[in-house]
Amino acid sequence: MPNGNTVQGTVADGYESVREQFAAVITGEEPDHVAQLAVQVDGERVVDLWTGPGTSGDTLIGVFSATKGAAHLVVALLVQEGVLDLDERVAHYWPDFAVQGKQDITLRDLLAHRAGVIGADGGFTLDELADDRLVAERLAPQRPYWRPGAAFGYHALVIGALTGEVVRRATGRTLQELYEERVRAPYALDLHLGLPEEHEPRFVTTLPMLPTAEQFAEMRAAATGSHSLPGIALNRNRPDSEELQHLPNHRAVRAKGPASVGGIGSARGLAGLYAAAISRVDGRAPLLKHDTAAEFAQIHSIGYDVVLRRHSAFGLGFVALADTYPALGAGAFGHSGAAGALGFADPGTGLAYGYTRRRFAYPAGTAPENAALIRAVHAAARAAR
Repeated sequence: MPNGNTVQGTVADGYESVREQFAAVITGEEPDHVAQLAVQVDGERVVDLWTGPGTSGDTLIGVFSATKGAAHLVVALLVQEGVLDLDERVAHYWPDFAVQGKQDITLRDLLAHRAGVIGADGGFTLDELADDRLVAERLAPQRPYWRPGAAFGYHALVIGALTGEVVRRATGRTLQELYEERVRAPYALDLHLGLPEEHEPRFVTTLPMLPTAEQFAEMRAAATGSHSLPGIALNRNRPDSEELQHLPNHRAVRAKGPASVGGIGSARGLAGLYAAAISRVDGRAPLLKHDTAAEFAQIHSIGYDVVLRRHSAFGLGFVALADTYPALGAGAFGHSGAAGALGFADPGTGLAYGYTRRRFAYPAGTAPENAALIRAVHAAARAAR
């Protein structure tokens, strides 16, 4: 390959085309490119690939908003058990939230990005962004940036703190604690919401995007004001705010694991998370019953996203991925991350998918190569059945 990148790892029989596609998408990337791809089908790993100097399947990378999938799997479990009610008002669990027109927002509204509480006047410090409790304290008295329910927009940096506070008020435990005890530890997942110090040597720092001159011009043309809805949602309304791409490079963020963007993990961890959600793994029943998975995957907000300023489709806490990737079933659910990470489950085919990359992709969000990788994975899985 012209850039010297090589593909390492294994694929099951019948998935050789996925390895070929992974090799194809890294051709032309920078020599320091680090990426991982893992896939499980019906709970069994069939793809485990990686590339990059000093990289292995155990390398840990910041997954940014793919963290939201881990966080909202916990919420789905609590709804399934009757601890939380999707149609109950947030203020029922969190009375301080019932101000500035937020008193009638339901948990369902919140999970569907319809609440309008996308940030705080004046923005957040880095210490606040690292700590969901501090973010929640700032957001309780905050006026929504649109009338709740009148529109929807991606609550990029705060949705995990908002839903996490509901979880804490209802259970007395943090979302991160419940994730560790009920999901990560039982399945030994390499996807952490709070990275222990002993795993620090496996972490690699996130690298910034390297746009071409044409891409840079497009980025400048698309730039929005710091006090616009996108600016507020990305904390640009604070003059000294840290750039999104650097958040996981701070130990405070890695240690506390904010549920919106602070997850640290591998492709194996992402795929394992979604396999546990929908498949029998190591003798354990799926974490989610069919009806729960279907409700959280069901489209609740679709159309023009006033924060992202483009078409989006959200389920409850997850992205409705079939809207973006037509090969997937209508019940597919998951979440992408700013550098290009993606994790999802497709219950109809038993697919659980995890992808990570170290350097920010262009454009930020779901890396473009995921489209080709998903097509290859889906075709191989379908042929194997």
